[in-house]
Amino acid sequence: MTDFLFVDSGTGGLPYLEHLKKVCPSASCVYIADNKNFPYGTKNHSEIVECITATLETYIPLYKPRAVVVACNTISVNALEDLRSYFKDIPFVGTVPAIKVAAGLTKTRRIGLLATKATVENPYVMRLKEEFASDCTLVLRDDTSLIDFIERHSFSATEKENDEACIPAVNYFLENQVDAIILGCTHFLNLKENFQRVAKDKAVIVDSREGVVKRALSVVKIDCSGEKALDTPAKLIITGDKKDYVEVCKRYNLAL
Repeated sequence: MTDFLFVDSGTGGLPYLEHLKKVCPSASCVYIADNKNFPYGTKNHSEIVECITATLETYIPLYKPRAVVVACNTISVNALEDLRSYFKDIPFVGTVPAIKVAAGLTKTRRIGLLATKATVENPYVMRLKEEFASDCTLVLRDDTSLIDFIERHSFSATEKENDEACIPAVNYFLENQVDAIILGCTHFLNLKENFQRVAKDKAVIVDSREGVVKRALSVVKIDCSGEKALDTPAKLIITGDKKDYVEVCKRYNLAL
C-alpha cells in the first residue's frame, strides 16, 4: 500500500510532492505524470473527466494509495467531484487556485490568476472569487505555450531562459495593476522563483502548495517525526514518452 498517489498531466505537481516529502520524509509516494494526455488544459470538461478516470483506473489498483492528491488545478476544478463519486473508497485531495491567499496579500485589491484555458473558463473560479475575494478585481490569463515550455524545456533551460519565459505573463499582470499573482496551474510552480525574480517587489507570487500538503497529511495520518521519518524515495510513473524526464528525476530525486 502507498500513502499518497499524486497525479498531474506532467511535471506540474512535483513541487507539491517535494513539499510533502520535506514535511514528512517517511511518506511513501508515487507520482503519475500523465503526459500521454498532456495538455489537459485545452480539453473540455468531458474529455478531462474521461482521461483522468481512465488513468486512475489503471494505477489505483497497482499502488493501492491511502489517498490521491490531484496535483493539477485543471483536473481539480473540472473532475474532482466525479473522481470522488467514481472511486468512493479513496479520499481525494484537490488543488484549486489560491484566491483566498491572494486576497489576503493584495494592497491594490487587484489579483491575477495565471492558469490553463480550462481553469480560467470554469465557473468554479468565479465562485471562489465571490466567496474569498468579493472586493477584488480578478484579472485572468491562460498561457498554454508557457505550460508547454515548462513541461518540455524548462528543466534543461538556463535560469535566464526560464526568466525570459515568465516575462510576458508577469508584464501582463503588472500592466493591469495586479500586485498578487496566483499560479493557478501547478506547472508554474516549477518556475516560482523565476516569476518572483521577474516581478521583483511589484507583485507577490502565490500558490496553494502549503494548504494542499497540510490537507493531505490531515487525511492520511503518518508519523513524520523521529526515527520513523527516514526518507523514502518517491516513484515517478510516466504514461507516455519518457525521454524528457531524466533531468526531472535528478532535480526531485525520483526513481523513474
